Amino acid sequence: MIQPGGADRTTRRSRDLGILALVLLGPIWGYGWIASKVALEYSEALTFAALRVPLTAACLFLVMILMRRPLRPPPLGWTLAIGSLQTTAFVGLVIVALHAGPAGKVAVLCYTMPFWLLLLARVFLGERLRGTQWLAVGLAFAGLVLVVSPWHFTDTLAGVLTVLGGLSWAAAALVVKLMQRKHTVDVLSLTTWQMAFGSVPLVALALVLGVGTIQWTAGFVFGLVYTVVLANAVAWFLWLYALHSLPAGAAGLGTLSIPVVGVVASWIQLGERPTAAEGVGMILIVGALAVLAAYGLLAGRRGAAAAGEEPTVQPVTD
Repeated sequence: MIQPGGADRTTRRSRDLGILALVLLGPIWGYGWIASKVALEYSEALTFAALRVPLTAACLFLVMILMRRPLRPPPLGWTLAIGSLQTTAFVGLVIVALHAGPAGKVAVLCYTMPFWLLLLARVFLGERLRGTQWLAVGLAFAGLVLVVSPWHFTDTLAGVLTVLGGLSWAAAALVVKLMQRKHTVDVLSLTTWQMAFGSVPLVALALVLGVGTIQWTAGFVFGLVYTVVLANAVAWFLWLYALHSLPAGAAGLGTLSIPVVGVVASWIQLGERPTAAEGVGMILIVGALAVLAAYGLLAGRRGAAAAGEEPTVQPVTD
C-alpha cells in the first residue's frame, strides 16, 4: 500500500534528481565541445561522428548487459523518430558546424534549443510559464544574444547548421515528452536504442561521401574517448532523465549553463577569448538559471505543480 504523501515524495525526489542531472550536464557537455574540437583537428567531421556514435551505442549496450537490463527496444516508431532527430540530425549538423566554426560560439549558438523547445512545448504540450519563469526566460534570452553576438558571427554556414541542430534537438525532446504520455520506458534503453538507430544514417553518409583519414594522435584519442564515454553515453542519459523528470521547457532552460562552460573552456584551452558582451551575457544566463532553479525547488517543496508542468508520469521501469 502506498503511504499518504508517498507519491508526493517520489515526485519531489524525481524532480530534485532531474535538477541534479542538469547540474552535472553543465561541465560534462560544456567541455565536450572542446574535446570534439580538438579531435576534429585530426579527422573529418562526418568521419568523427560516424565513429563516436556507434562506439557510444556499443558502450551503452554493454552497460545494459552488465546491469541485466532487457535488450528489447522501446516502442519502435517513437525510438526511430527520436534517434533521427537527436542523433542523426543534431550530431551530424553540429559536428559539421563545429569543424567550420569556433567551438565557443558554436556551443552557445546550439543552445537556441531551449527557446525552440519552449515554443514547441507551448503549442504541443500545453506548458505555460508564470511571471517568475518569464523573468528567467527574458534574462536567459538576453544573455544568449550577447554571448552569441550574431553581428560578429562571420561563418554564416556554421551558424545556420548549428541553429538547425538546436531545432532538431528541441524536436527530439518534444517527441520524448509525447511518447511519455503513451508509454512507460526505461531511460537507459531509450538512450541506447535511439543512438544505435540514429548512428546508421551517419555511418552510411560517411561511407558514401568517403571516410577521411584519421590521425590517431593523443589529442584525437582523448577527444574520442571523452565524447564517447562522457559527452555521449553519460550526458545523453542524464539529459533524457532530466527530460523525464521535469517539464520540457524547464529542462531545456536548465541546459543554458552548458554554453557558458563551453565559452570559458574554449577561452582557457583554445584561446577563444570572450568579449565584454559575452561576459555580461554569461552573467545573465547564470542569473536566469538561479531564478529558474529556485522557482522549481520552491514549487516542489510546496507540493504545487510548476507552471505548465505536465501530469505526473509513471516511474521508469524495465
